Amino acid sequence: MTLALTSPLIIASHNKGKLAEFDLMLSPLGLRVTSAAALDLPEPEETGDSFEANSALKALAAAHATGLTALADDSGMCVEALDGAPGIYSARWAGEQKDFTTAMARVRDALRARGIDPEGARAYFVCVLTLADAQGHVCHVRGEVHGRLTATPRGTLGFGYDPMFIPDGHDITFGEMDPAAKHAMSHRALALTQLKHYLSEQTACPA
Repeated sequence: MTLALTSPLIIASHNKGKLAEFDLMLSPLGLRVTSAAALDLPEPEETGDSFEANSALKALAAAHATGLTALADDSGMCVEALDGAPGIYSARWAGEQKDFTTAMARVRDALRARGIDPEGARAYFVCVLTLADAQGHVCHVRGEVHGRLTATPRGTLGFGYDPMFIPDGHDITFGEMDPAAKHAMSHRALALTQLKHYLSEQTACPA
């Protein structure tokens, strides 16, 4: 099964940080893109029980609303000692104000409530990208990057939980890392690499 790309490709997101990353990473493909935010599309309620389900929900909503192919992202940070939380609820831990300083504090508090030192706690970022068309066809790709937490967030680059996450093989957080270096190894970059392969080769799409 293959999906026909339309122009523009709809990025089904209202998150400015994600949109900036997509713009940077998709530009080499020569794709003309716009966003759900630019088109004033409503944000669908994320009622799925997995990254794949929520990503598909967002992509399909944008595709059905516009008749165009849409690309959605559902991502989050999973802390092993918290049984994978915040996981699909990563954005909700930041509250209505999207305050990730609060979200990072919640992660630290949840670990300490279990008697676990946040410093060095194992965690990983997940990104599931879903490409969907107006006929309801979907394609999922998934990327993960593993690392550890720092109890004291560091850095002002990136967004979300980046200042408290140190990827394996590094001593600095995503929040301290040069954006180009982060984009070369992030969960979103790993998922996008798979998606680029599908788009360029039109291989069998992972549904």
